[in-house]
This record gives sequence, C-alpha cells and structure tokens, in this order.
Amino acid sequence: MAVVLVLQARGLGDLLTAVPALRALRRAEPSDQIVLAAPHRLKPIIDLITSVDTMVPTADVSALRWDGPAPKLAVNLNGPSAESIVELIKTDPGRILTYRNPAFPELEGPDWQPEMHDVERWCHLLESDGIVADRRNLGLVPPVSTNSRRDCVVVHVGAGAPARRWPPDRFAAVVRHLLVLGREVVLTGDEFERDIALNVAARAGLTQTNVLAGKQNLIDLAATVAEAALVISGDTGVARLATAFGTRTVLLFGPTPPRWGGPPPHLLARHIVLWAGQTGDPAADTPDPGLLRIGVADVITAVEKQLNQRNSAAARRPAYRRVG
Repeated sequence: MAVVLVLQARGLGDLLTAVPALRALRRAEPSDQIVLAAPHRLKPIIDLITSVDTMVPTADVSALRWDGPAPKLAVNLNGPSAESIVELIKTDPGRILTYRNPAFPELEGPDWQPEMHDVERWCHLLESDGIVADRRNLGLVPPVSTNSRRDCVVVHVGAGAPARRWPPDRFAAVVRHLLVLGREVVLTGDEFERDIALNVAARAGLTQTNVLAGKQNLIDLAATVAEAALVISGDTGVARLATAFGTRTVLLFGPTPPRWGGPPPHLLARHIVLWAGQTGDPAADTPDPGLLRIGVADVITAVEKQLNQRNSAAARRPAYRRVG
C-alpha cells in the first residue's frame, strides 16, 4: 500500500485549520495509507477527523522520525521553513508538495502568502497540485463525554502566547455578569493556565468545582465545547474547536486579525468576532494593545446578543407531540 506522509507538527488550532486539506487528500487517494506526523496529544482530535489512517507522534518538526517505506507523496502542512522541508526530504519521498522555499529551487510549489486565511492556505496548496479541496469541510462529530456540561457557557481564559491573553480581571467581570444572568459557567485552559483560571474564579465568585482548566483531557474539553451554549475565548485552538462543532462564540482577537485565523466567512453567522482593527506583535510578552482595546462592556454586549439569538433559535424549532 502506498503511503502519503503529511507533516503538521503544530498545535490544536493549526490542526483544525488543516481538516479540509486532510479530507481532500483522503478523497484524492482513497486506497493509500495517510500518515500524519503531529503531536501525540492531538490524537483524540485526529481520530475525530476520520481521514487519517496512522499517526506518527511528532512533537515538533525536528522530532520527525520515519522508519516506514518511502512515501509516495510527502505533504508539508507545517509551513515553508527549510527545517520542515529537510525533514521531509529525509523520508525519501517520491515527491514533495510544499510551499516554495528559495533554498530548494528544485521543489515547485505556490508562493507563501502571509495574510492568507489558514484554512484557505492548506486548501490552496493542495489545489496547486490538482487536488480539489472543500473549505467548508471543517466540521467534527462531537465526542462523547462522561461529564456532561450541556448548555453551559465556556470561558477559555488562556492562550498560547502572552500577546493573545485578555486580562484575568476582565474575564472575571464577564463571568460575574453571566452568574447574575443565572448561567452555568465553566473555566477551561490547560494545566499551565489553571492558576489563571483560579484567579478568575476567585474574582468572580465562581466555585472552584467549575474550574476545569488543567483537569480535563482533550476529549473531555472537546465534548464540553461541543455541548456549550456559548464559548468565550481569545484567538486559540479552543475557539477553532467551537467553530468545528458549530458552537456559538464570542472571540477576542489581537494581535493578529481574524481574517487570518478566525471563523471562515461562510460560518460567521454563528460567531461574533471582536477586533480593534490593529495588528501587533504576536511574540510580545504582554497583552497586545489592540486586544486591550476590547473592553468588558464590548464582550458583555456580544455575549448577551449570542445568548438571545440562541434562545430565539431554540424557540423557533418545531415542537412535536406524540399522540395515540
């Protein structure tokens, strides 16, 4: 059986933007074995994509170890860096599909466009090779969790970089407002963000039992997001999980604009994206000034609009009564 090796050794959000591309590869090569080199922690989500046959745990590009047969095709969904291309060359593939890098003039491919939306980016790469990709094919089937949090409001307090982290005191103010409205609120994040979540809970008067940050595995987190009435988050992988499950969101963007990684245009009806309109330094070690221009009142207004729209949509659903 021929092998298609795909490199995507990045985070949760990056993986989710590659879902349409992975599904396009599956349709284009139905009899081949599709192997994804990605971080092992993402395996529960990779299983939900249902387009990957095998996974090679790869924490980052330099950790790629391939001892299988030479791939028929190696696909670089990691970016145009020389390191990623070198690691794929080491697998001795029949050919490589990648964005162009001047250091490898023998490899054809499209030019990297920094301002292209991430979903569009990977679909465009495949289409440059004649593989049709459906950008709308982002959805995931929600996983089953033993701890249901249906209709709660998820407040995701962390982000992978300091520049994308809205201040804890502002999250706490939003949580206090939600508690006044009588909503069940849970705080999510990874183990490194638990202290932030506990700080938010203490400021908001939220019980620690509703602080799920650092206490959930990836499947439980995904199920919580899928069942939620609303997700409030910065520009994070959890925001992209919500998009994949069709969960309503209020998203706070900065320093990078939502046109690069926010919900795709065809899905915006279910999302409210707040952005101050200015780009900043994503590597900064303090919250982006544009992100800080988003105030508590802005978020609360968006939250109330989303919850009201959700309630109105539920009220419009047809009701059926069993008779006889």
